[in-house]
Formats: sequence, C-alpha cells, structure tokens
Amino acid sequence: MTRIYISAGEPSADAHAAAVTVALRRRLPGVEFEALGGPLLERAGARVLDRMEAFSVVGFVEALAKIPAHYRLLGRVRTAFRAGRYDLAILLDYPGYHLRAAAAAAEAGVPVLYYIAPQMWAWGAGRVRKLKSVERLAVILPFEETFFRERGVAATFVGHPLKDRPPAAPRSEARRMLGLDPARPALGLFPGSRAQEVARHWKIFRAAADRVAAARPEVQLVVAGAPGAHYPDPGPIRIHTGDPLPVFAAADAGICKSGTTTLEAAMADVPMVITYRVHPVSSFIAFRLLRVPWVGLVNLVAGYEVAPELLQRRATPEALAESVLPLLDANHPATRRQREGLALVRERLGPPGAAERVAEIAAGLLG
Repeated sequence: MTRIYISAGEPSADAHAAAVTVALRRRLPGVEFEALGGPLLERAGARVLDRMEAFSVVGFVEALAKIPAHYRLLGRVRTAFRAGRYDLAILLDYPGYHLRAAAAAAEAGVPVLYYIAPQMWAWGAGRVRKLKSVERLAVILPFEETFFRERGVAATFVGHPLKDRPPAAPRSEARRMLGLDPARPALGLFPGSRAQEVARHWKIFRAAADRVAAARPEVQLVVAGAPGAHYPDPGPIRIHTGDPLPVFAAADAGICKSGTTTLEAAMADVPMVITYRVHPVSSFIAFRLLRVPWVGLVNLVAGYEVAPELLQRRATPEALAESVLPLLDANHPATRRQREGLALVRERLGPPGAAERVAEIAAGLLG
C-alpha cells in the first residue's frame, strides 16, 4: 500500500494540499494520505493526524510559545519516517517546521516534495542550504524557479494555485449575495485569515473604514471574516465569514494585509492598499533580515510598486483611508495605473493546473 504524508500548517496551505490530494487520488486511486492539516485536507480524503489550528502563528515573537508543540510533533513524525511508514512526504510552505521535517524524512530515506517554497529570496540566499533535504521543489511565483535553480535546488514553477479558482461573480451579483446594494460602491476589508492577524489589524481597519465612510457616505463596507476571529464594534461594516471570494468580487477597492491576499485581490482585479502589523520586536527583526524592496506579493511579481505599502507605524487609519479613497473611483489615474499592474501580475502567475502539475511530480517521485 502506497502511503503519503502531506503536511499543511495553516489555512491556505490546507486548501492547496487538499487540491494536490484530490489530483493524486485521481492518478493513484489506491494511495493513502496521512496529514498535518485542517478541514479541507480531511474532506479530500486524508487522515488528519494532527490539526493545523494548534500550531499556526505569525511572527518571530508569537512563534516562541509554539516551539514545544512543534518539537513534539516533529518527534512523532520522525518516528513514523524511521519506521518506514511513508513512501513520500509532501510539505507545503510553513518553513520553520517543515525544513526540519524535510531533514527528518531525508535522513530516513523518504523522498521529499516541497510545494510552495520558503521565501528565502526575501530573507537571504544563504538559507537555501536548508533545502538540501528536498528532492523536488514546486514553486508558485515566477521568479522563484531561477532563484532556486541557480543555488542548486531542483525547482519547477508549477503556476499559482489561485489560477484554479472559479471565476468571480459579476460585481452586482456578488453584492446581492452579500446583502449589499448592487448599485453602490463597496470597500473590501481583508485583515487576515487567522484570528491572531485579525486581532492585530481590526482596530486600524475599522477606523480607516470609518474615515472612508465619512468622506464617501455612499460607500458600503464589507470585511472578509475569518472563522473564530472577533470583529468588535463593526458598526456599518458587514462581516462575511467563509470563502472571501464574494468579498473580492463585490469590492471596488480593498485594504489588504500583505501576503497571498494581495494576489487574491489581483485575481479579482481589485485595486488595493497593502498593510501589515506584527509585534514590534518581530518587526525589528524582520526589517533587518529582509532582502527585497517590498513585502506585497503583487509588487514582487510585477517587479515594481503596483500597490502602495503601509506597514507597521505607517499603517495608520488616516494613511490607509487617504490611500484607498482614490481607488474607489474607476477613472482615477491611480486606479487605472494599478489595474495595468494587476493585469501583468495575473499573466505572470502562469496557467491553471498547479495541483495537477504537483501531482505529476509526486507520482514521478513514487516511481
């Protein structure tokens, strides 16, 4: 019996891992999956041994409290690798833990496919040596294949999984789905997919939205809500919990936390302001390690600043509102310029079919 260990430590990776699991089950109907993951991996047919919700955090300081739990998990997984339980390990993103898990798998003779590369291009090329345990690296950003190949890692650009999302509903229809007036403009708020992110961002997002509403009373406000997160005193802001796609589809512009959210906005052609806040100590460390000029993925993929970035102390309600207000006007020069950049980003993210290409690589490693 072929058995694969697939590991996803946070919600977006859970979705991507589920897609790969489904694609591999089509290719190899008898294969069994065991996992670190969440509800989507479970729904795809994997036996989830450890729930990702117990491990997922953001930031250097915030991660300290989770170190003991990660080491206990690593001990269990290393034991299973050494016992020969798995024929292949597929690890997604989450490098703090997965680079150690990759080393444990390689030590036990289990081939490793790493999908969604650690962002070593951001933190320093010297860390690439930590990928020596990985047999194949499947990358989702167009510039990553060259970066890793030049440093001796067998990397393949498989395209971005966001290209496989179903097309968004028309804006007026999406607004109706959310209980909004289809004829009035809407501002989308995207403070994060984790309760920890929302807790850090919500007060600023809400205050920025209040300023937008004061300047443009006709603008409707809607937040892409994360399950388990809290949104105190939302006032007129409509909270949509679940799939954020309708919020992207409904929005004329967005305030987006950095990360994959910015690419989701690009896919929906939503002009945006990018922001992020972490613990001040985490920020102090991060800005001394960063080796790239931007943190927003849309800017990194485009190669120039498509969307403005307001990070840490610059992420004030006043600055966010001032930056996003022009983007609510489709004819404003800032909106037109940004939409040109977003079209370039969509083109560079490659064709649909990322999960199928990852499954093809995985099948090849199984022999």
